Parts: sequence; C-alpha cells; structure tokens
Amino acid sequence: MSEIAVLAGGCFWCLEAAYDELKGVLNVKSGYAGGSTETPTYKQVCSGATGHAEVVRVEFDPAVISFSDLLDVFFTIHDPTTLNRQGADVGTQYRSAIFYTSPAQHAAAEAAVEKFTPHWGKIVTEIAPLTIFYPAEKEHEDYFVNNPWSGYCQAVIAPKIAKLRKAFRERLKAPAA
Repeated sequence: MSEIAVLAGGCFWCLEAAYDELKGVLNVKSGYAGGSTETPTYKQVCSGATGHAEVVRVEFDPAVISFSDLLDVFFTIHDPTTLNRQGADVGTQYRSAIFYTSPAQHAAAEAAVEKFTPHWGKIVTEIAPLTIFYPAEKEHEDYFVNNPWSGYCQAVIAPKIAKLRKAFRERLKAPAA
C-alpha cells in the first residue's frame, strides 16, 4: 500500500527531479498546495496572490522508503532557513513546507525539524495539514528530464541532483538500461 507525501522546497522542478531518483518512489507530480485559490494556474501561483506553494506530491512505498527518509532528503537538498525564498526564487510560492496527510506524518515532520535544527540553525519550514493538492500544468512534468540543458536546470537543479546522488547513493534507483 503506497502513501503520499506533499512537500514544498522552492521550485517544484528541483524536488521532482530529486525524488524521481529514489528507490521506493512510485510517482512524483508537481503541483500547488497551501493556498486559497481553487484550481490555480502556474501564472496565478507565480504572482504570489493565491497563497499556494509550488509542491511535489510524492507517492512512495513505505516498505522501501519511509516518510522520514523522504524528509532526510528534503532537508538535505533545500535551504529550510530562508523564509519564502530558495536562491533567486523569491515569494510565498517558494516557501519551505511539509503538508502532512496523517498524525504519523505530522509527528515525523516535527521530529525532522528537531533533527536538522543543529545542522541548519533556525528552520522556518511550515508544517501544516494537506487540505488539497492541485496538479500543475503538463509542461511542468519531468521538467529536468525534458530540459536538462536549460540555464535554470544547469544552474539550480543539477547541483541539487549532484548533492542528492552523493549523500543518498544507496537510496538511488538503478540507472535505466
């Protein structure tokens, strides 16, 4: 039986590319959560007026990778200390957030913040219940895979993927043959 994790750590393209590489991750979908606008568009979310964050919805097999393991990756590949910002991406849509789907996920999120506070210092990651997830438009799916040579992918996503591959080598899926 699979579970769902919904995480916001800046641009959803970065998180999608990272989680797609992990064993036990069955599907990753970019989208929006945490705001008030129904069925928002990318343009609306980028305006900052919807209250939504760019998120990924990670479907995973907890027998292979735990929610806590997903959070270890989360707190390794993004900066949870900058409010409403990841690098040059600025606005509430780029905030750090964990949208939990169960009391166990809520507890794991709180434990992860406590675990990573000595490393990061003050963590500003929002921990909130997931109310609804809105999928992003099709052009955002597999963005890194489909656009590996774009400037953003090279400058922002590729270094995060390199960090993931170094820190979590044992958790990576086997390369496609």
